Amino acid sequence: MRSIVYYVREFLRPEWLKKFFFAKTAPLVTPPYFKDYPSRTEKECTGCFSCMMICPAPEAIEVLRRKDRWEPAIYRGHCIRCGLCVEACPEDVLTSGRILDVTRHDGTALRSWYRLQVDDTLCMRCGNCCVSCPINKQVDPQLAGTGTSSSDEVIMRIEGGRVKILHEEKCTGCKTCEIHCPNRAIRVARMVEGVQGEEAEA
Repeated sequence: MRSIVYYVREFLRPEWLKKFFFAKTAPLVTPPYFKDYPSRTEKECTGCFSCMMICPAPEAIEVLRRKDRWEPAIYRGHCIRCGLCVEACPEDVLTSGRILDVTRHDGTALRSWYRLQVDDTLCMRCGNCCVSCPINKQVDPQLAGTGTSSSDEVIMRIEGGRVKILHEEKCTGCKTCEIHCPNRAIRVARMVEGVQGEEAEA
């Protein structure tokens, strides 16, 4: 009983009551390094799709063609606020926190390319990947339905009874070949590396 009285008296002290009912916390301040959801800048999107290709969160960003211009759309329900799309965009179309300021100050950038991998154990040499590739169609409009081509400038073609990759560096990462492969024998792997200085400006 004595202990209960002690606690009651302790909690009813004017000093304690004042601190309890009039407690104030410091105002919330957003730290300068905070990455919010990416937002648009005033710069024009060129539709290179670098932001979509580097995004690790499925369906978090999409580049849409609206009227006569490209516009990136951020879906907050999927975005994880990593900021990679901001860093990858060569035109600074997107921004988040101080990412652009830091990359300009440090002279850094992300360089990406795509690696095509064909699993010969799954590939049935149908040529769907070669025929569906939009770059192949531009380079060789006469590309055969079997995926064979006389041009040495196509990304890939059926040669010697198998898919031969000729110009991997021309791949834009659209994954059309991957989607059209009935056996899922071809994969488009996104490769990214950080560069600094002269390499970043190139």
